Order: sequence, then structure tokens, then C-alpha cells
Amino acid sequence: MTVNDTVSRQLETLRPLLVRFAQLQLRDQALAEDAVQDALLAVLEKPERFGGKSSLRTYVTGILKFKIIDGLRTRARERQIEVSDGLPEDDAIDALFASDGHALELPRQWGDPDQTLVQNDFFKVLEVCLEKLPPKTARIFMMREWLELDTEEICKELAISTSNAWVLLYRARLRLRECLDLNWFGNCQSG
Repeated sequence: MTVNDTVSRQLETLRPLLVRFAQLQLRDQALAEDAVQDALLAVLEKPERFGGKSSLRTYVTGILKFKIIDGLRTRARERQIEVSDGLPEDDAIDALFASDGHALELPRQWGDPDQTLVQNDFFKVLEVCLEKLPPKTARIFMMREWLELDTEEICKELAISTSNAWVLLYRARLRLRECLDLNWFGNCQSG
């Protein structure tokens, strides 16, 4: 059995989880399937890029994150074109990024997320905590904290007000903190 065969088998087992994650964000089964397919294909076409510094799951999820963001932005542009019958107003989106393509505002620091994500058990507990949230609350949290979308983009995608978005984010953070306090940090032993 080759390395590619091993990676392919691992990706097959990860696929349902990745599709579920993409579906939560994109709310469109076909777009979710396409995003996952693109992410898996990226790994299979260049397996040497996976250096083993993280789990394969973390690596593929990182690729999928960008595929989902691309899908959300493409859908937003398509909607904008349909609504305006003219050219989309890219200036609003362009104002969010520097000339090198990086976001102007970085997300708040949560410690060292790479180190935390390496701990598979933590990721599993976080996933269970997210699944316990109401779907809209989980989705907005993932859009903000995982996909790193700004509030304006989230509000457009979900068709909600800014104040509603902040309320949902506040509730999500409170419930996640409570769940993680009970199911992860309460059970951790100091080294």
C-alpha cells in the first residue's frame, strides 16, 4: 500500500465530516460538495505539501476553510449581480483588504490555536459543543471565528442586522465557554 493509498483512505473517512462542516456554512448541498471535492483534490494532487506538522484532518479542514470562503464570496457576487443588474460594487469588499490581499483587521488572539488544534481531543470536544448550539448560532460563530469573515459579510450572507449578529455571537461564545469549561478545561490535568 502506497502513501497515496493511505491518504486516500483517510480522506474517505473524513469526507462526511467535511461535507457536514461545509453544508453548515454554505447552506447549499451542491456548493458544500464542490468545496469538499476541491479541498480533497488539492490534497490528492500534491500530497507532498502535507508535512505532517498537524493531523491530516486539520490540514484538510484548513484547505476547506478557504474553499468555503471562496464559495461564500462567489455566491455574494452572483447575488449582487442579480439584484443590481449592473456591475457589483467591489469597493466595499476591497476596502476590507490591503493591497497584498490580507485582511486589514486581524481576529483577536485566542492563545495559540495551532497548538490547541493539534490536540485531537480538544477539537472533538469543541465539535460536540458546536453541535449543541442552535444551527444559526453555530453557523455565525464559525463564520466569524473560523472563516474569519467580518460582521458586514456575515450580515449580508445571513440577512440579519449587525446588532442581531453581535447578540448571536455573544450567545455562542457564552455557551461554548460554558461547554468547554465543563467538558474540556474541567477535565484537564496540569502538567
